[in-house]
Amino acid sequence: MRTNDPLIDVHPTDSRWGHNFGPGDDGIRLHYVRRGRGPSVVLLHGWPGFWYDWRRVIPRLDEKADVIAPDFRGFGDSDKPKLTPEEGYTPEAFANDIIALLDHLGIREVVVAGHDLGATVAQFLARKERKRIKALALFNPSYPGIGMRRFEPSAQRESWYQHFHCLPWSDQLIGYNRDTVDLYLRHFYDHWVARKEAVRPKEFEAIVDVFSREGAVRGSINHYAARAAAHIKESEVDPKVLRIAQPTIILWADADPVRPSRWADRLQEYFPSMTLRILKGVGHFVPLEAPDDTAESIRAALPHE
Repeated sequence: MRTNDPLIDVHPTDSRWGHNFGPGDDGIRLHYVRRGRGPSVVLLHGWPGFWYDWRRVIPRLDEKADVIAPDFRGFGDSDKPKLTPEEGYTPEAFANDIIALLDHLGIREVVVAGHDLGATVAQFLARKERKRIKALALFNPSYPGIGMRRFEPSAQRESWYQHFHCLPWSDQLIGYNRDTVDLYLRHFYDHWVARKEAVRPKEFEAIVDVFSREGAVRGSINHYAARAAAHIKESEVDPKVLRIAQPTIILWADADPVRPSRWADRLQEYFPSMTLRILKGVGHFVPLEAPDDTAESIRAALPHE
């Protein structure tokens, strides 16, 4: 992995990232980073993260693309509306925010890249905005073809946190103080990362700083309650209804403990124009652990003259 890339070790608040604010849906204010020129690409982050998940990817793209990396509502510097999860933190709500932001920026065509939660939102966007969303690049995506396997005992041992996040007081335990936030997030960065050298102490401390802000933990976990029942419903829907028509490039890491690569077996049913590549020795945080592969796949999804 290259170590001399511009901005890699820059704090998330540094002005050189290109910080902006724009409107989401229903008056929500969204924070986003924007850099570069060329065809537009939106980078959608996962949990536990915010736009900073893409810090090693953005410098690899901004010479070829207009790169926009927003914070979802509830995350980072975006608004954290006091709505119930079902009212304000569904994938549809996140997708509508991104559509409103694209409208505000006057972007008619865009490639969407998504990791973790961002990959789920990207699929909602692709189905809702079939003409605007030209292609997808997804990394370790959750998708309906996983089906009931996510509820098997071996899977539940890894996804315990999703049930914990649905408890109304979970944010009070996680966010009791900065030390508890550090302890909690450190588990995921220790357990989910295969390439341990990818986690740099200063960067991790900056992430803890952001999640230690008032309301940050609750805002970031609201979507788990909103999605709790949807997984079962999606698994019962005919794949034809949920198919993604756009060309889709998928990278799936073979060392991801929470989303094992064997779950990629039904991707073709839902992404008929899909290409899949398995990343060896990479864990859950693909943009962090494999930024060159991530950027390469996104560049491949961009329109070419």
